[in-house]
Amino acid sequence: MTILLTPRLRLEPMADSHLDGLFEMNRDPEVMRYITGKPDTREDTQLMIDRVKARWAEWGYSWWTFIERDSGLIVGAGCVQHIGRDRANPHELGWRLRRDRWDRGYASEAARRMTAFAIDELRAPQLVAFCDPDNAGSAHVMTKLGMRFRAIEHWYDFDGALYGMTAEEWRASPASRQAADEIAASGSGAGAAPQSPPTK
Repeated sequence: MTILLTPRLRLEPMADSHLDGLFEMNRDPEVMRYITGKPDTREDTQLMIDRVKARWAEWGYSWWTFIERDSGLIVGAGCVQHIGRDRANPHELGWRLRRDRWDRGYASEAARRMTAFAIDELRAPQLVAFCDPDNAGSAHVMTKLGMRFRAIEHWYDFDGALYGMTAEEWRASPASRQAADEIAASGSGAGAAPQSPPTK
């Protein structure tokens, strides 16, 4: 399993030791507004972790927990998976952040790093992202990443906006160059998951 670093974040494969921090985020109705439409219970978050661990074992990629490097706090989560959770479909990027870390550029920073991993390491020929049509914040991150709106499609039991880009479009984008600079500045590109859990 792979750890990813950005200048401000450490992306660790989601694990049981992350439950408390992830639940604190997922229990916030505003965080979940455009995801499930309701706050998680602790059991919901544990079930998510269980599903994610199974996908890491099967695919070698899935959801990471975002850990703030300065504080050691869990501040978000994000993924490279397949849209519809079906490997026959394109690779999909996703993310969520704790509300007190909104508007700091963390989503874009993590999204750039996950995109670089998907295209450079997994050799994904294209990458998509999906959001509620009213979720302007996520759509903004997608367009900053270099994605373009494709269509309104039905995934995850709702009609949403699908954005996407090819590997060639990513490599030609300013976000790709910024990701390369951030990877160089972060101290390491990627590494194996640690044996010890984060502090929180």
